[in-house]
Amino acid sequence: MTPAPSPVAAPRAEARPIDSSERLALLDTLRGFALCGVFISNVFMWFSGRAFLPREQMLATMASASLLDTLTTQACMLLVFGKFITIFSFLFGLGFSVQMGRAEERGASITPLYSRRLGVMLVMGLTHLFLIWYGDILSTYAVLGFGLLLFRRRTERTLLISAAVLVFVWPIIGTLILKLPQLLADTPEAGAALAKAATERDAGFKAQALAAFSSGSWLDVVREGGRFYVFDFLPMILATMLATFGRFLLGLWAGRRRLFHDAPQHLGFFRRLLGWGVVAGLVGSSVGLVMQQLMLRKILTPETVPTWVPFATAPLRSLGELGFAAVYVSSITLLFQRTTWQKLLGLLAPVGRMALTNYLSQSVMSVLFFYGYGLGQVTKLGPAACVGLCVAVFCVQVAWSHLWLSRFRFGPAEWVWRSLTYGKAQPMRRDDVNGHRATVPA
Repeated sequence: MTPAPSPVAAPRAEARPIDSSERLALLDTLRGFALCGVFISNVFMWFSGRAFLPREQMLATMASASLLDTLTTQACMLLVFGKFITIFSFLFGLGFSVQMGRAEERGASITPLYSRRLGVMLVMGLTHLFLIWYGDILSTYAVLGFGLLLFRRRTERTLLISAAVLVFVWPIIGTLILKLPQLLADTPEAGAALAKAATERDAGFKAQALAAFSSGSWLDVVREGGRFYVFDFLPMILATMLATFGRFLLGLWAGRRRLFHDAPQHLGFFRRLLGWGVVAGLVGSSVGLVMQQLMLRKILTPETVPTWVPFATAPLRSLGELGFAAVYVSSITLLFQRTTWQKLLGLLAPVGRMALTNYLSQSVMSVLFFYGYGLGQVTKLGPAACVGLCVAVFCVQVAWSHLWLSRFRFGPAEWVWRSLTYGKAQPMRRDDVNGHRATVPA
C-alpha cells in the first residue's frame, strides 16, 4: 500500500506593504482629519512662538486681543488642543491591530517586521527632531510602539483597564513627578523658592530659543531647539507619554472589536459614544477655559494657585481631550455611512494615506515661514491668522495628495519608510504594480 503523502505546510505569504485596494477609507479619512488639527495646534502654540513669550507678555497680548483672536483662542482651547493628537494616538494603536491581523493571516509573527518598522520610524523621527523641529512626535510614537507588543495577547478587559489607568491616573503621577522637588522641600517657602527658580530657568531656555528662532541661522535654530528639547520639552513628554500609550491601547481595543472595519454593525455604539463624548468634552475642557479667565483677570497667579489644583485638573484635561476626540471620531464614522458625506469626507483620505509626508512637509513649511532664516514671521501672527494659514496650507496638501496618489502608490516619505522596513525598494508608480495606469481611487 502506498503511504499517504505527508502534509506539506502551506507557504507563508510574503510580507508586503498594504495595497490601496486593501485600505480602509474611513481610517485614512480620520487620519487626514486628525493631521489638520495637529497642524493647527503646532502652529498656534509652537511654530508661531506664542509658547515662548514671557507669561506677562502673553497675558497682556490676550487681554488686548481683537474679538476674532479672542474667539479663535477660546475655540482652539475648547475644541482643538490635545483633541486631534488624541485621535492620532488612537489611530496609531488601531493601526497596530490591523498590522497584527494581517500578520496572523500570513501565519507569521508580527514582531520582526513591526520592530523594523518602528526602528526606521525612530531614525526618521530623530532626524526630524534635531534637524528640522524639536516638537517631533514620530520618535515618541516609535519608542512607545514597542510597548504594544507586550499587549498584543492581552484580553480586551485588560486593554480597557490599562488604558483607563494610563489616561486618567498617570497625568496625576506625571504632575507629581514634575512638582516633586518643591513638594519635598522642608518648608512652603523653600518649595516656593524652588518653583520660582524652575520657572526662571524655563523662561531663560525659552528666551534663548525664541531669540534663535527670530533671527538665528539654521545652525543656531538647531542648536537652541535641541537645548530646549532636552531641558524643557523632553521632561514634559516624559510626564505625559504613558498617557499617550493609554490612547494607543484604546486604538488596539477598537481594532480587536473591528469597530471601524464593521462600522455599520456598530452604529449604536458610535451614537452612544457621540453623546457621552459631548458631556465628557465639555466638562473636561471647560476647566481649562475657567483657569484661563481667572489668570487673565489676575484672580489667580502661578504663585497663588493652590497646590492641589494641578493634580485635579490633569485628569479632567485628559477627560476633555478624550471626550471631544470621541465626538469627532464618532461623528465622522456615522456620517461616513451616508453616500454624500462619504464622498465629501473621503476627500481627506489621500491626506491620511500620506500622513507622514504631509506631517514632515508641514514642519518644513512652518520653519521656513516663521523662523529667521526663512520669512521671519515668528510672534508676528495672531491666533486667527495662524488658523487661517493652516487651513490654507492644508487645502493645498489635500489637492497635492490627490494628485500624487493618482500616479504613485505611496507618498515620498512613506516610500522611504516602507522600502527600508522591507529591505528593498518598493514599486513606486501605480502602473509598476498593475501593469497599466490605474484610475484615481474614490
